[in-house]
Order: sequence, then structure tokens, then C-alpha cells
Amino acid sequence: MFMNSACWEGWKPYFEGKGYRVLAPNWPGRDAPVDALRRAHPDPDLGKLTLTDVVDFHADLVQKLDEPPVIVGHSMGALVAQILVNRGLGATGVAIDSAPPVGVFTPAWSFLKANFPMISPFVSPGQPHLMTLPQFQYAFVNSLPLAEQQAAYERYVVPESRRVPQESLLGKVARIDFKKPHAPLLLTAGSIDHIIPASLNRINYSRYAASPSPVEFKEFPGRTHFVIGQKDWEEVADYVLDWISKN
Repeated sequence: MFMNSACWEGWKPYFEGKGYRVLAPNWPGRDAPVDALRRAHPDPDLGKLTLTDVVDFHADLVQKLDEPPVIVGHSMGALVAQILVNRGLGATGVAIDSAPPVGVFTPAWSFLKANFPMISPFVSPGQPHLMTLPQFQYAFVNSLPLAEQQAAYERYVVPESRRVPQESLLGKVARIDFKKPHAPLLLTAGSIDHIIPASLNRINYSRYAASPSPVEFKEFPGRTHFVIGQKDWEEVADYVLDWISKN
């Protein structure tokens, strides 16, 4: 959420260099460059986008591949990864700083503050939201130097549909059967992530205790929500690569 596939510009060549074929699809309606998506704001078509649309789009892509892929997602994309793995899709799954499935919640102030603009009952669900720089600084890049915060905002941030996170809170599509057997799954967290606190990821991980399938959890110290683009992101990518190789 809030970015298109440009946010994977480091990870894609990194994993290609390790011998993987890498697909980094944009969400539906996100194939335009970042500046074009911003100029289109507020786009009424974007305002119609739901989490179900995003999940169905990726499920269709996965099912058309020649072999089950490793499914890697970040934030709301990590919830999509959990959903797809729970449906029996993919060889393994990696959920980086995942948005929570239905029923997984934390009253942490940073979680409520960072997410409120998207779930506010005072704004129409059909009105897309473009994060302001201060909102992005708090939610995604809270510990980074100012110049890096501003550069990340200008390079990656795009408008987002409010319907996606709102459906993740209560919608049937965001429900996980934690007792169901599934492919190996890795959940990660950043210790200073505001919008998806590490405590929330640990709660998410604990729900899988009833599952007979392998699920692992890793918290990275000093990492914000922008863990896939923050300085030294390669450390996280190395851990993910090693985990994938073992699973």
C-alpha cells in the first residue's frame, strides 16, 4: 500500500542475481509511473479498489505460473501473501511487516495514529488518500535522516484506496484459518515500525501456534516500516534468501 512496484527496485535485481526469476507486479491500476499516479489524484477508479481485488489479481497470477512461487509481500502485500499461502498457493511465503488478518489487533498508539487517515469514519471510503510528507515520516520512515525521508516520499509514494485497509479489518477475504496446513511461512517485523508495530507481528505469529506447518518469526532491530528500502536492506534480504533456501 501507498507505493507501486518501484519499491522493490533493490530486491528484484538482488534476487535475480541469486538465480531467481522475479515478478514484481503492480497492484491493479498501478502500472503508471509514480508521478503520473499522483497527478491523477483523486482517481475515482482507484477509490473503487478493494482488498478482494488485490488478492484475486495475485491469486490469478500465481495460478498461471509454471510452478508454485515463493510469495513475498510487504505490509498489506504481506497480508496478501499470508492469504495466498493459506489458500494453498505458493511453495513458501514471506510476510514482511505484515498488516494484520481479521481478529489480530493491537491498541498501540502508533498503530492507531498511523492508520487512522485510512480508516476514519469521517471520510468517504471511495475517496483515495495521498499521504502527506509528515504522515509518511511518522508511519514509514520515522528514524531516517530528513533527506532520506524526503527522497523516499518523492520516489515511491502514490495515492491509495481506503477500501483496501477497511476491508482488511472486517472483510471475509482477510480471514486466516490458522489451524490449516500450509506451505512454510516467515513473518518479520521492524523493532521501530510505527504503522505495523513489532508487537502486532508477534501476535500474528502467535496465532499460527495451532498450525501443524512451519512458521517462523524474525524481528529486525532498528528497522522502520520502510524495511525493504531503508539503508542496509540487504541484511533483511539476506535473511529472507537464507530462509527460502532452507524451506
